[in-house]
Amino acid sequence: MVKRFRFGRPIETEAVVNEAGILGGRVGASVQDIPGFLKVTAGTGMEEGSTVIYEMGERDAIYGLGENVRGINKRGWLYESNCTDDCIHTESKHSLYAAHNFFLVDGRERFAIFVDAPQKIVFDMGFQERSRLAVKIAPGGFVLYILEGDDLRGIVREFRRMIGKSYLAPKWAFGYGQSRWGYQNEEDIREVVRQHRENGVPLDSVYLDIDYMEQYKDFTVDGERFPEFPAFVKEMRQQGIHLVPIIDAGVKIEEGYPVYEEGLENGYFCKKADGTEFVGGVWPGRVHFPDVLNEKARRWFGLKYQVLLEQGIDGFWNDMNEPALFYAEEYLKEAFGKLADYQKQELNIHSFFAMKEMLLGVSNRPEDYQTFYHDYQGEKICHDQVHNLYGYGMTRAAGEAFDELKPEQRILLFSRASYVGMHRYGGVWMGDNCSWWSHLLMNLQMLPGLNMCGFLYTGADLGGFGEDATEDLLLRWLGLGIFTPLMRNHSAMGTRMQEFYRFGHVDDFRNIIGLRYVFLPYLYSEFMKAAMRDDMMFLPLAFVYPEDEMAAGVEDQLMVGESMMIAPVYRQNARGRYVYLPEEMKLYRMRSGEDWDEEMLPAGHHYVPAELNEVLVFVRPDHVVVLSSGGGCVEKVDTSRLDLLHFVKTEAVYEWYEDDGYQKKVNLEAGITRIVVKSDKSVRAEGARKIECRLV
Repeated sequence: MVKRFRFGRPIETEAVVNEAGILGGRVGASVQDIPGFLKVTAGTGMEEGSTVIYEMGERDAIYGLGENVRGINKRGWLYESNCTDDCIHTESKHSLYAAHNFFLVDGRERFAIFVDAPQKIVFDMGFQERSRLAVKIAPGGFVLYILEGDDLRGIVREFRRMIGKSYLAPKWAFGYGQSRWGYQNEEDIREVVRQHRENGVPLDSVYLDIDYMEQYKDFTVDGERFPEFPAFVKEMRQQGIHLVPIIDAGVKIEEGYPVYEEGLENGYFCKKADGTEFVGGVWPGRVHFPDVLNEKARRWFGLKYQVLLEQGIDGFWNDMNEPALFYAEEYLKEAFGKLADYQKQELNIHSFFAMKEMLLGVSNRPEDYQTFYHDYQGEKICHDQVHNLYGYGMTRAAGEAFDELKPEQRILLFSRASYVGMHRYGGVWMGDNCSWWSHLLMNLQMLPGLNMCGFLYTGADLGGFGEDATEDLLLRWLGLGIFTPLMRNHSAMGTRMQEFYRFGHVDDFRNIIGLRYVFLPYLYSEFMKAAMRDDMMFLPLAFVYPEDEMAAGVEDQLMVGESMMIAPVYRQNARGRYVYLPEEMKLYRMRSGEDWDEEMLPAGHHYVPAELNEVLVFVRPDHVVVLSSGGGCVEKVDTSRLDLLHFVKTEAVYEWYEDDGYQKKVNLEAGITRIVVKSDKSVRAEGARKIECRLV
């Protein structure tokens, strides 16, 4: 059951697109209408915020909030929906790049809440008072959705039905990608591809960070570094490589730059209160921000991607779209004045730290987000009231343009900042993480929350973006990245280069990365079924084993699709790890697609050895996992002959989905092949495709 309560005059986000079956009108709600286990205090004016309160039971767990710090169970910390450019993802932080205002409570009551409001929201999940959950919504209207049900996964499905189908990435985007901020020119890219091909390491994509642009200007290519860009794109495609350029939110202020001049002429940039264009600073220096919340400006900006599509590009990643602000020009002038005053002082303990705080506080100042405005649905709205919609709007701009420019073709698209609803237009990556073991675990723990909010195409910067990666960290992280839809090794300029060939054990990297292509038939099938059936691909154990109290406490294992569980090693120098099995499972200790050990393990706690070149996969009873023989890129993976990891006691039935990987229109049932395996080891495949299956 879903109930909707509308308070004040909320800003329409278009997060919810299917209202069938939702109880409640579109008029103002009364707090008396709220289910009795919740208490709501609703502000009546723009100066008054609102609060939703729930008294939790001792063992209540909280799941969701999409991309965020800390564990799978979010109880006990303070979280904020306030899209923030902050690359140091420590446990002390309260917000990252996204605003995903959906969470589940599992305990005395089982329900979910979605707060549809683009302004700042604070989720106190038992931080101030251990037993109290308090959602504090900044002044302004909001829509409160309450979903009740008996089954956690069922509640998620209902929410996903409300917010619409998830974005479908092209199949090639499920291959391995190599990236680095610092690839300067064609030769750098050719060297990356050469090293992968000569060492037999699969590769499908190379990412182009900001250095490919001319002076960091959107929709340009530096003619000196890439003198014949369309020819170079074609050259890479002939080697099975897709180039994926970055697009940033800020448009450089420069006469003669067509994007700037068109946006200025048509009034498509965000403006200050006096009607002049807001000036901020990002990579190119002084920039304007496209008003992607304005329908006309959004279409204009989205169609700008065409210049790269016409040169053969079929994938993009959107960045800096919280939007990030190195500085706001007006405050920068004020800060320079203050700095001049400090020069006249003897800097003591008080004045020095005041100066330091002032300088560090120039970037991403909350006050600066209150100084520019959007033309949103014909109304002038201050940015801080719609801040969390900006990344959504930028990615929506591209997604809608692709529907117009390439109506039949899937284009790779993912973003850093996001809001619920953006999942229909693109995926997300988990932002600028660090080469820390704790971030490997955080990668795993973010996956279920993102899936709940519809973001299925997702992954982290494998090996870590900031700081210096070590060989063992990268191997272990790749061992997790095998299973995430976006599998990309990405690092920052100034850090240790972390392409596999910078390290010594090439065979180990070849085998681990190769496993991605071995598991591809299963992973792609589970992704597509989850997308089309409004389901999750990555599930906490509690969602599959709701009666098992021990499973509810597991924070470092996940179910991947219907058949298997993963348990990555995420501690330095560890040669194995403890796992909890809610039921008997078969362990496959994978070293490559041709080399593994298997072992039956009963339900309970186990210590499982795992060397650096091994990946742990657990198959559930009466389930199978379909595998390929691998390939150098996705196009070379043969799915006409499948191997089956299996644990069959009586009978296993697996619905395997396959398509061409490029068409936007999907008929799920038409692409399903039913694979039936019986205890006598007989195998039968019937349905969409004629395939050969073999038990291994």
